[in-house]
Amino acid sequence: MHREEKISTHMDWVTVLLFAVLVTLGWLNVFAAVYDETLHQSIFDLSLNSGRQLMFIAASVIIIIGILLVDMRFYDAAAYLIYGGIMFLLLLVPIIGKEVGGNKAWLGIGSFGVQPSEFAKFATALAVSKFIGTAGFRMDQLRNQVVLFMLIGLPMALIMLQKDTGTALVFTIFVLMFYREGMSPFLILVGLAAAVIFVLTLLVENEFYLYGAIGIALIITIFMGKKKFKRIALLTIGALLLMGVIESVDYIITDVLKPHQQNRIKALINPEADPLGYGWNVTQSKIAIGSGGFAGKGFLKGTQTKFDFVPEQSTDFIFCTIGEEHGWLGSLLVISLFVVLLFRIIYLAERQKSRFARAFGYSVACIFFFHFAINIGMTIGLFPVIGIPLPFFSYGGSSLWGFTILLFILLKLDAHRSQMLQRI
Repeated sequence: MHREEKISTHMDWVTVLLFAVLVTLGWLNVFAAVYDETLHQSIFDLSLNSGRQLMFIAASVIIIIGILLVDMRFYDAAAYLIYGGIMFLLLLVPIIGKEVGGNKAWLGIGSFGVQPSEFAKFATALAVSKFIGTAGFRMDQLRNQVVLFMLIGLPMALIMLQKDTGTALVFTIFVLMFYREGMSPFLILVGLAAAVIFVLTLLVENEFYLYGAIGIALIITIFMGKKKFKRIALLTIGALLLMGVIESVDYIITDVLKPHQQNRIKALINPEADPLGYGWNVTQSKIAIGSGGFAGKGFLKGTQTKFDFVPEQSTDFIFCTIGEEHGWLGSLLVISLFVVLLFRIIYLAERQKSRFARAFGYSVACIFFFHFAINIGMTIGLFPVIGIPLPFFSYGGSSLWGFTILLFILLKLDAHRSQMLQRI
C-alpha cells in the first residue's frame, strides 16, 4: 500500500488526463470511421473495430497497472534483456509470422496477433537510454556513437525484412535524442539537407540548379566564418554527399524502390497525375478533410467516411474522419492536444535526475512526434503514405499498447525521480 500511495502522490496526472482524453477521442473516431447508420450499430459491438478497440483499451489499463506496480529499477536493470527478447521476436516474424495488408509483420494464433515492431520502439528506447546512462558515457566518443547506431539499426534491419518501411523509419528519429545528449548536429543537418535535396531533385528538372545552390552556400559559409581546415573539410564532405544524393535519386526511384513505393513518391509529388490510381488515397484524404470546413459535418455524419472513399479510414487515415466530421476546429483541438502532450513529455524528461530517465523521456517525445507529424502530414499530402499510425487514434491493439507502454514507463520513472541517485 505504501508504494501505491507514493505513486498516486507523485504521478503526473496532467499527462494521465491527456492520455485518457486522446484515447477516448480515438475510440469515438474509430467508431465514426466504421459506423453504418442503416444497421443501427452500437459502439460496443465486438464485430466492429470500435468494439475491439474498447477491448484493447481495457487491456491497456491492465498494462498500465502492471507498469506502475513493477519496481522502477527493473526498467533500467532489464533494458538489454527486454531489447534482446523483442529482437528475437522480430527475427521470428519473417519465419513464422502472418501477412496482413501486404506486410508480414504479425505473430499470433488464429485471429489474435501482435505486431512486435510496435514493441521494438519502447525496447529500443530502453536499450539506448541504458547505454547512455552508463557511468562515464561520453557522446563525443566514436565507439559510443557506433554502439548507439547499432542499437537502432538492428530493429530497423529486422523490420525492413518484414517489408514495413514506414515503421523502420521511425527509428531514425532517435538521432534527435542523441543530439540532445551531446551528439554533434552536423549529422542531423546533413541528413535534413539530403532529404530536402532528394525532394528538390524530384521537383526541379535541371539538376545543375541544385549544384549551383550547393556551391554558393558552401562558398558563403566558408568565407563568412573562420577559415579553419576542419570546418572547410566537413563542409566539402557534406557538399559531396549532397551531390551524391542528387546523382543517386534516379537510381533509387527506378531500381531500388518497389512499384508501390515508387507510386507513393509519385503521389507525393503530383497526386493529380493519376487521381484514380496511385493518387487516390491522398486525393480522397484531402477531399474528406477539406469537406469538413470550419466546424465539420457532425459526429457520424461524414459522407466520405460512410461511402469508403478513403482506404484504411480507421487506421492510417483516421485523421480524415476528424477533419471531415469535426472540421478545422476539431482538427485544431486534436493537434493542440498532441502538442501539449509533447511539451509535457519534454518537461518530464528535463526534470529527471538520471541520464537514463532523461534519455528515455526524450526517446518517448521523439517517437510520438514522428508518428504525429508523419501521420497527419501524409493525410494532407505533405509526406508519402508509409503506414504510420496516429498515436491513441488509429485502430489496433499493438499500436495502442506500444504507445501506452512508452508513456507510462516514463510516468513511472518520473514518479520516483527523487529516488534516482545518478547525477546527470
